[in-house]
Amino acid sequence: MTTDCLLVYVTLPDRETARSFSDTLVRERLAACANILDGASSVYWWNDALETATESICLLKTTRARFPELLDRAREIHPYEVPCIVAWPLERGNNDFFDWIRTETTPPM
Repeated sequence: MTTDCLLVYVTLPDRETARSFSDTLVRERLAACANILDGASSVYWWNDALETATESICLLKTTRARFPELLDRAREIHPYEVPCIVAWPLERGNNDFFDWIRTETTPPM
């Protein structure tokens, strides 16, 4: 059974950028929380050249209702020309955790 919660995967150039990016999205209640994973090795095509980079990964928790605004804001503050921002539905898990995500991403009145 799919919930209304999402896990959003974003790659960023380094920990400092990932921290600032995450702080903004969580502070604005677009995400309930963010996990930052450092040291990801990325291999990709860019401008017809094979590139490699070390990046940081952000895992954000949000709801389907907040995702469109999160996506717009993330694209606005992301340093990459074509940022990787993708979301997966959270199908099963701790319902108390899903309730917490919903509560923490509710816009302030």
